[in-house]
Amino acid sequence: MMRRKFIKGSAILGTSLATGSLVLTNSGIMSSNSARKVLQILNADRVNVGTLPVLRAFAGDHRDYVSPFVLFDEFGPVEVNAGSDPLRVDAHPHAGVSPTTYFLAGTGHHKDSLDYDIQIGKGDFMMFKSGRGAIHMEESGQKLYEEGGAYHGFQIWLNTPAKYKFDAPATSVDNEENMALLEGDKFTVKIVLGELEGLKSDIQTHSPAFYYHIKMEEEGRLTIPVPSDYNAFVYSINGNVELTDQKKLSAKQIALFERGKHHIELYAHERSEMLLLGGQPLNEPVFSYGPFVMNNEEQIHQCIANYNKGLMGDPSKVN
Repeated sequence: MMRRKFIKGSAILGTSLATGSLVLTNSGIMSSNSARKVLQILNADRVNVGTLPVLRAFAGDHRDYVSPFVLFDEFGPVEVNAGSDPLRVDAHPHAGVSPTTYFLAGTGHHKDSLDYDIQIGKGDFMMFKSGRGAIHMEESGQKLYEEGGAYHGFQIWLNTPAKYKFDAPATSVDNEENMALLEGDKFTVKIVLGELEGLKSDIQTHSPAFYYHIKMEEEGRLTIPVPSDYNAFVYSINGNVELTDQKKLSAKQIALFERGKHHIELYAHERSEMLLLGGQPLNEPVFSYGPFVMNNEEQIHQCIANYNKGLMGDPSKVN
């Protein structure tokens, strides 16, 4: 993993704050003309996917402010007893979207119609580029079955631009060697996707996107540069984070940011962990039907027909 450390006290990334920035009364945040305002703060909802309980921050809605992403789930943290039945999502198809899975703890098992049968571990990032259609199943992994322990991570769907919707499907798994880590006074930023301060992830996406895993110590302060026309949103895994205009983000909440400004400001009132994601909006129509995410209704009907004809694979060979 590529690393870069900032000297003690250098908690501001990117360009400097505008002249005249000040700390607000009773606040740890900095006020800057280039800082993005919060559009909306949402609570994640509890749902079940297969036998797996998840927290869902969004699914197909709010796309004007989350594109190129279309779904955001956190699974766990849950404690799994050794020898217990796997937490499982049976074989199902996807088309036109790239589900990504990122593990914070435990192991997972992915099997698909592309002949991949993969055990995924802590820190790994898997991307299932479904293209014109493929089938996969997901469950907790063999090591977790044998030893037990924590199971925790994220499945976040990255939408596919129209010109790639019917490409051949592909599966990839990357470990931390293909990511980058930025370390500073009271913070670390793992660059899962995208680029930050000259450090870049090796993982390729169809359109510009970033995916940062951020950890902050108490009283840590961080300003992240973001292109003004990109979407950006932050999800609190744990802790209490302050955003621009003294907005507070608690654990299991997601904040969507307005566009037009160049920075995201974060201040941790306690030790905190979060994901900051975003990218260039696709600005394309979105038609979704379950696991199919396309650009019009006709394409959805084509996906259903292709699945029924077996063109995406045989579910019985994936389970």
